[in-house]
Amino acid sequence: MFFHKKDPIHAVQVDKADPQFAQFLLEQFGGATGELSAALQYWVQSFHIEHPGIKDMLQDIAIEEFGHLEMVGKLIEIHTKDIDQTAAYRSTLFAVKGMGPHFLDSQGSAWTATYLNEGGDVVRDLRANIASEAGARQTYESLIKLATDEGTKKTLHHLLTREIAHTQMFMKALDSMDKLTDPFFGNVPPDETVKLYYNLSTDSEGKDERGPWNSDDMEYIADPVGNFAKKSKG
Repeated sequence: MFFHKKDPIHAVQVDKADPQFAQFLLEQFGGATGELSAALQYWVQSFHIEHPGIKDMLQDIAIEEFGHLEMVGKLIEIHTKDIDQTAAYRSTLFAVKGMGPHFLDSQGSAWTATYLNEGGDVVRDLRANIASEAGARQTYESLIKLATDEGTKKTLHHLLTREIAHTQMFMKALDSMDKLTDPFFGNVPPDETVKLYYNLSTDSEGKDERGPWNSDDMEYIADPVGNFAKKSKG
């Protein structure tokens, strides 16, 4: 059961309408990193998960994301309202589609369910969600740089902040299962190559970069070709 309150979760105020900026805002309404994608992704994931606490968290965040979709929609509505005769308006997608939000991204591509990333495993899904929040946060940061009025910037700053908050929640949920940094999950154990790092790229001088990703508990294979040839002969 859903109830809708007409007041948004955070005040939406625009100081000066800008239809060209509204077209950029479509990225967070009908785009890959947008609020619709996040809301549907987390909502559907919640039905896969048996853990009652994580299920509840996903549903709470999903509903908040629907609220964020409403905020972005209101921003687009205000930025395109009563200016349909201006040259700026006629240069945008709204000249054909009409004022207000549409299920399009900023380039005019229609929203698609292929944007959703859900796979039925709680660890896999929470990790996918962290990536989704990172993508949305980056888009909001770009929008803030392009925003033309302070009222819009304040709303976008709130939305960016909530993306960071959601990331923290997903990370804490993974940590509660001891899966925040553990790469192993599922039922099929890895084979013997799980600790091998293959050096498959070098610069013109034959130098290679080293770091914790190919040292520590990883076995660095400096010459994978020779290593493979040796094993095939053996």
